[in-house]
Amino acid sequence: MAAYIARRLIQTVLILFGISFVTFVLLYLVPADPARQIAGRSATAETVENIREQLGLNLPFYQQYLRYLGGLVQGDLGRSYLQKTEVSALIISRLPASLLLMTGAIFCELLLGLTMGVVAALKRNTRTDDALMIASFVGVSAPQFVIGILLLYVFAVKLGWFPIGGYGTFAHLVLPSVTLGFLGAGWYARMMRSSLIDVLRQDYIRTARATGLPRTKVLFGHALPNAILPIIAMIGIDIGLFMSGIVVVESVFGWPGIGQLAWQAIQRVDIPIIMGVTLVSACAIVLGNLLADLITPLIDPRIKLR
Repeated sequence: MAAYIARRLIQTVLILFGISFVTFVLLYLVPADPARQIAGRSATAETVENIREQLGLNLPFYQQYLRYLGGLVQGDLGRSYLQKTEVSALIISRLPASLLLMTGAIFCELLLGLTMGVVAALKRNTRTDDALMIASFVGVSAPQFVIGILLLYVFAVKLGWFPIGGYGTFAHLVLPSVTLGFLGAGWYARMMRSSLIDVLRQDYIRTARATGLPRTKVLFGHALPNAILPIIAMIGIDIGLFMSGIVVVESVFGWPGIGQLAWQAIQRVDIPIIMGVTLVSACAIVLGNLLADLITPLIDPRIKLR
């Protein structure tokens, strides 16, 4: 186990190095000038050039990247060009909101998706199955901003059950979590249905039924623990995605998470923040997958980590 974790952590470092390089290259090639954004439209060419020199933007690409990489090795994500604040501090300040949204979204997608998938598998080839799969298809296909705006219009504007936007109470969390959960629920429902149908056809399930075990015990004690294994890998990916922030949903609901921070940085060409959020997001995805890999053998001892 220790050797496996060590090997995965080394892979994580290499992945982050590659992502940092690719992202830095792409940002370097962006035609927008961060120095001009900072100086303002009325600034003189001399002022812009002075800002560019102060930030090191006049250096060749390899020197800029090595400077950034040197700080990154020491745990320094740099300073925001416009906010004049450490990027790590900005990300940490948005972390509680992102963690809260991640927890709510994963809870909603699991509750909806697994329930739909199990019912569809048990009622396969019936109208109930067809209706649930159509609903899952709608969830997967519908744009997030459309779902979010519809939920806001119905439950916040018309019914007044929830606030239109903001952050701070449980009521603020419900609509953005359901919006994200509705999208994920579609994937989970389809995956759970397929996996459970396959498990229910196995010989050991037939044997368990032949011994006279109650149907609920066969389902929850034998079928679901094996059918849920593919779901765990999906949860690991979702942890990373939700930790990185969902820009559209956070913008619709005014949620002050990491995604909103990234969107503001993109609009202002604030390169240190864009780099910092990208690396934190990549790290969250890799660690989420690692967590899923470590949990899987606990559910099914036949799976060995290599």
